[in-house]
Amino acid sequence: MTTISVCVGSACHLHGAHDVLSAFSLLLEKYKVGGRVDFAGEFCQGRCTDGVVVKINDEIITRVSREKVYAIFHDKVLKGEKL
Repeated sequence: MTTISVCVGSACHLHGAHDVLSAFSLLLEKYKVGGRVDFAGEFCQGRCTDGVVVKINDEIITRVSREKVYAIFHDKVLKGEKL
């Protein structure tokens, strides 16, 4: 099971957390991996100057934008699978 948490605290919200959440949601639906992924918004992950902050399992990824979500999803969730 892969766990994805997107920070939705104030700083990340201002940097586009809603767009990042939406992009991940669309990819989860498109690739039908919902049963393999636990996905949620989470308040402050303590890296407010580096937002948007995404935590995938134990890895923190900073400065995530909507444009970067597909590459992160492909690398961390699909792990190169051709679906």
